[in-house]
Amino acid sequence: MKRFVVSVRGSEGKHGVAAASLHDFNEKAMKLLDVDPAKGPVTLVLAVDGTIVEDEDYFLCLPEDTEFVLLTGNKKWSPCVTDGGTMWLARESVELDDVDGSTELPRWKVLAAQLRHNLSNIILFSESDFQALIDVQTEELSREMAVPVVKAEMLKDTLQGLLDRREEERQSKELLQLYLQAVNKDGTEGANMDETDSKASKQRETGKKTQLCGRIITILREKTLPYLSLSNEQLEAVCAQDPDALLLDLNQTPEHVRNLQAACAEQLQQRYQQVQCLNSLSSASQPKRQILP
Repeated sequence: MKRFVVSVRGSEGKHGVAAASLHDFNEKAMKLLDVDPAKGPVTLVLAVDGTIVEDEDYFLCLPEDTEFVLLTGNKKWSPCVTDGGTMWLARESVELDDVDGSTELPRWKVLAAQLRHNLSNIILFSESDFQALIDVQTEELSREMAVPVVKAEMLKDTLQGLLDRREEERQSKELLQLYLQAVNKDGTEGANMDETDSKASKQRETGKKTQLCGRIITILREKTLPYLSLSNEQLEAVCAQDPDALLLDLNQTPEHVRNLQAACAEQLQQRYQQVQCLNSLSSASQPKRQILP
């Protein structure tokens, strides 16, 4: 048995319900709130973000004291609202009638409401959720979350760091998958690695001649760790770019441009070292396969 809290639209009261299953909870909640399922559809949602709860396993994973809202008929969930003054007061989640002309809140406001209710909800966010919050003006995010602008900026920096780390992990995983595919092809490891070296050499030659495109400039301007989001060819292009031209493109200080190019060069060197390590591993594994009967 786990304890939960449930309410229904039109009532300020909240009821505690102890249940061991989703079916048991629904029956008790509708009985307590005097909701008749025969009169229309009844939907159980989380009060914090409107998530529909209809899966038994998901229900059992929810922590105790989770608050639910019963939506009846064609009612829809919306996040808590504020009074518009200087004092931001969290209010009870409400449901809106499904009427023509009603508009849904932007996704980032729903996410901000979830974080304001419980900051640990961030572990449930996807990369697109992160990006939605990062793209919002810091002042707007600060007002929506009822926190100082400095904390809102720190939150955006944290989200950007998480995005960059996920991108780095994705690149490492792809590199490992390429290596495993090469190892599984008997007799082709050397050829594959030679081809990799050849492509890397071509990238180094052509990267110097490539002008920075708008996408690279955007990444360099907006990303906290831009070198993690650039390909090898793009990193080479940044390193080969004239510092004065890059200074004009980014509208930053000369010191910032120098540090940025140095970071890109370091990241590129690390990637080449990874390739060399894979070459060494492949060479070491080849003789062992040859002596097998």
